[in-house]
Amino acid sequence: MSLYAQTPAILAVAPNGARKMPADYPGLPITPEDIAREARACLEAGASVIHLHVRDDEGGHSLDTGRYREAIQEIRAAVGEDMLIQVTSEAVGIYEADAQMAMVRELVPEAVSLAIREVAPEGCDEGEFSAFCAFMREADILPQFILYAPEDFARYADLVARGVIPGRGFPLLYVLGRYTEGQKSSPIDLLAFLAAPVLRDYPPLVSNWMMCAFGQHENACAMAAIALGGHARIGFENNTLLVDGTPAPSNAALIDQVKKGVLMLGRPLAGAKVARKLLRPAW
Repeated sequence: MSLYAQTPAILAVAPNGARKMPADYPGLPITPEDIAREARACLEAGASVIHLHVRDDEGGHSLDTGRYREAIQEIRAAVGEDMLIQVTSEAVGIYEADAQMAMVRELVPEAVSLAIREVAPEGCDEGEFSAFCAFMREADILPQFILYAPEDFARYADLVARGVIPGRGFPLLYVLGRYTEGQKSSPIDLLAFLAAPVLRDYPPLVSNWMMCAFGQHENACAMAAIALGGHARIGFENNTLLVDGTPAPSNAALIDQVKKGVLMLGRPLAGAKVARKLLRPAW
């Protein structure tokens, strides 16, 4: 059996994101109870990771640790340890890097996604960011660094090469089509990430990779990633349409579409235990 066929595929669900509102999409889970129910349904559909956003009283994006703890408690009650819970540190034009890192230090989540452009932009206090990375290592937090475009590879590679991010290789999330017109993704957007010149010089930089995509072709992008050995993050955060263009009744329906494709491509699905192992960085 080939190594490709043996490598389980992680399906992560992003059930709500930071910007959509129930008025935009009635099935959007916002409350901790709704998110927990959606987590259970997505687990049964094949997801092993939930990418968690929480909202304030007006429905806006929040990094409040109390709200995170409430949501995490509800999710754990619904799924136990059968899903890895990854919180977002997304800025959404509201939070600066120091506030994003402070949230992680206070919450000490199981896992967190961190956009290189937001937490470690050019000109940032690299000493502070390096100390933060060391804290994550000591606290056994699983980071996944987000690249919004292939150009972000250069900054990420430089930070690792100089030891600002201490370690050899990390899980990355490739955001497909973030800067395209209308923010609509296509499977071809993945090629620029996979062909980034820096990867030829520093191949251990990426311990594994996942993609997320915008719009109706999210499923096609996920299939391209799965076929090429990657993993996929799917959900209402970036897409609410089934492959036929009709509204998806739930995040679980989007997960189920991708699961069927994963199995057709000959890869097994990763459960939470395997997902935790695969998403562990090479510190």
